[in-house]
Amino acid sequence: MKRACLIVVSALLTVSAAVAAPPTHPLPSFVGLAIADKNRPEEDRALDAQRNPAVVLGYTGIKPGDIVVDLMPGKGYYTRLFSRMVGSKGKVYALQPAEMDKIAPKGLESVRSFAGKEGYANVTVLVEPVNELKLPEPVDVIWTSQNYHDVKNIPNIDMLAFDKSVYDALKPGGVFIVLDHRANPDTVNATSTLHRIDPAVVKKEVEAAGFKYEGESTVLKNPADDHTKGIRDGFTQGQTDQFVYKFRKPK
Repeated sequence: MKRACLIVVSALLTVSAAVAAPPTHPLPSFVGLAIADKNRPEEDRALDAQRNPAVVLGYTGIKPGDIVVDLMPGKGYYTRLFSRMVGSKGKVYALQPAEMDKIAPKGLESVRSFAGKEGYANVTVLVEPVNELKLPEPVDVIWTSQNYHDVKNIPNIDMLAFDKSVYDALKPGGVFIVLDHRANPDTVNATSTLHRIDPAVVKKEVEAAGFKYEGESTVLKNPADDHTKGIRDGFTQGQTDQFVYKFRKPK
């Protein structure tokens, strides 16, 4: 009888501990809802496993009502997610540098196919010179994914002017997120040959524009990548060792 009572007490304690346990997915619900959006194409969903959007998006701090810039949006993978995250009271600007639009005019076809339409009415496409970004209004977050290194490949680019234009476009306290492929320090022409960049270079350049470095998410790190190969040389872009840096404009 005594043994039976002990078993019951032990079971009750186990249930009690389970009830009191913290949630296993502390990310905001709107992040999960954005990822689960039924309007996302299968092509995007297929990338989720390698891009880990739940953790990456949670790190950005983007929330409903925010105004977000997807700088160099590609086919709009993140543009769609941002659109859902900020909701009807927020806005998303898919911004393509004019220099890149001139080289690859079809680059925005995918984004233009859904921007401003049902389900993504809060998305607007902009094309502007890279050193003179003029947003219609101050914004909360500017995001660029796997593209900072490409900006450095634009002929006659002034990186300080570029980073300052990003700085000026943000509200005080606003955030600039840079996600890119990691290069080894002092790799010659890494941005043009390997399409990678040394994170230390990004940090130095962005801080020179007035930003404060706030931290890094390591969710996309890949120790198996030694940074000596091009981003498509033997693996997909999502398999490279990537860094996610967060910078903040002081209030």
